[in-house]
Amino acid sequence: MSIDGWKRLLVLGGIGSGRSEFALSLLQDQASVRRVAAEEFSADPSELAQLLRRARADETLLVEGLDAWVRVLLDPAHQPADDRATVAELAGAVGDCAARVVLVAPEAGLGAAPAELVERAFADALGTTNRTVADACDAVVLVIAGQPSWLKVPQPATGDAPAGSPAAARPGARPGGTGAGANGVTGAPAVASVGIPSQPRQAPAAVPVAAAAPTLVSAPVADLDAAEVDFAPGMDLPMPDDTTGPQAVARLADLDLAGTGFGDLSRLISFAAATQATPVPTAWDRVRVLLVQGEHDGGLAAGHQPQETARRLGQATDGTGALGQLAAAAGADLQVVSAPPAAPIEFRPALDEATVEAALRTGWELARQAAADGVRLLVLAAVGTGTDGAAAAVLAATAGTEPPMALARVVGPGGRVDDTAWIRRCTAVRDALHRSRYAGRSAREVLAELGGGDIAVATGVLLSAAAHRLPVLLDGPVGIAAGMVSRDLGSQARHWCLLVDDGGHPGVRVAAEVLGLTPLMRLGLDLGEGANALAALPMLRSALALAAALPPHPQPAATDAADEPAESDGTREDAEPAGAEPEFAEPAPQGPGPATTQPQTEPESGVGQSAGRAG
Repeated sequence: MSIDGWKRLLVLGGIGSGRSEFALSLLQDQASVRRVAAEEFSADPSELAQLLRRARADETLLVEGLDAWVRVLLDPAHQPADDRATVAELAGAVGDCAARVVLVAPEAGLGAAPAELVERAFADALGTTNRTVADACDAVVLVIAGQPSWLKVPQPATGDAPAGSPAAARPGARPGGTGAGANGVTGAPAVASVGIPSQPRQAPAAVPVAAAAPTLVSAPVADLDAAEVDFAPGMDLPMPDDTTGPQAVARLADLDLAGTGFGDLSRLISFAAATQATPVPTAWDRVRVLLVQGEHDGGLAAGHQPQETARRLGQATDGTGALGQLAAAAGADLQVVSAPPAAPIEFRPALDEATVEAALRTGWELARQAAADGVRLLVLAAVGTGTDGAAAAVLAATAGTEPPMALARVVGPGGRVDDTAWIRRCTAVRDALHRSRYAGRSAREVLAELGGGDIAVATGVLLSAAAHRLPVLLDGPVGIAAGMVSRDLGSQARHWCLLVDDGGHPGVRVAAEVLGLTPLMRLGLDLGEGANALAALPMLRSALALAAALPPHPQPAATDAADEPAESDGTREDAEPAGAEPEFAEPAPQGPGPATTQPQTEPESGVGQSAGRAG
């Protein structure tokens, strides 16, 4: 028997989040609930697994305090011991438990890594325990400020989603997927959340198919101590293949086309060929959008409407905004990443060094996980207060441009241009540059002094994407600013980036020229960072699919007359090879004598030859 479609549930949350109250609310209609305090098993931690295996099918268990159980497990009195084996034994017992069981635990990894070795070891062990137990459960819920977000939802045989889960809010949703219809177009992006959980929303009554509420899928939180990466200049990152790109472009000339070819999209095909290491690249079939949410206080936020970030995030995750609808149409999943908020940079550094390190590692883990999940293309998106100003400050520090040359106009609702807000943003950037004039300009120092958490996370994403040979689409100020910072750590990272459209943004244009990223298109799109790239993605996929599927032209290539002389019957048509330009004799001088043809002479240089033919 199960409760609302699940039988084994893990409830996570921070201190005072309301996780225990939420767990109890799920069991309030049960006649009898057996509450188990995990710290009771101080003599032998493995006894908890034995208790779960002995539970009867008609029982309901509420196991609280998994963090206390982990501390017991790490107690020196139980060492030496195989802690991972004990955790695996617990997860196996959860999976095999005949009773209904709810486990409650605090979530690890929501802040910076602890400085003390003992607490760091505890955080690692708790994170490992939570991940292992979550795999064994039917459902996982994260509770923050008393609000539950279902990270993992069951797939009951009856087709009913658990009450209160996001899948229940959207008829026809398939948990853990995107719910593709008969035409192959998904109904809404699959959404995962790191840092900020996506809050389920009820879709409005008259919403297009592509704007239905998204299905939330499980996303692992970065284990900041797992990746042994040194974010220092000179990182050893791979480069795209330097031979397959030219081979792919040369191959295009032989395809059976009615016109002259792919035009500027040949650069796309070259990029895809180099990053896929094949002269016949295929269209990107698995795309993930990383939506980095950052907040910048002070003058950088001038002109930003209150609650605008929350509204945009809601639109992205429930599929009603441009980013959510385009991600759904592309069949891309959407992962929301909450970056550490930044202080007003005109008064003090945006972040401390430890937070910068944590943000870089989080970005690294996000791209690493995407590669492990089989994602073939990342789209870097951004949303938040003051992000444009923070990017301008980074560009001013790394590219040497003036703030007014890197800041776009501030446009409010209804297309109203707010020049006062633009001036305040410029002033904040200039004051920040003056304040930090004696600080270093290394990548880490730029992120700490000016960039903030969102640009730091995006920088980690770009570096990790290059390390895992994963191409990235850029199209906005946060991504391009991260490209400038990543250049100073691993210069190879920019070669894995494709700039779809600069959107007419002055800062993007400046940084693109420095990075050598020529926009693939110049459509002037300004749909929001990330949405611009998704809007162009169908055309990019079509070009790659067409280039891969077209056969070569059936007619043989023209032969060189010098190598294979044709038999001539004395006519001019037989004497000239097919496709050669006709060479005309100079006219004979007119006079009283008979007309004669002057012999042709070869020009002395190639330039002369070209000029003679042109004339």
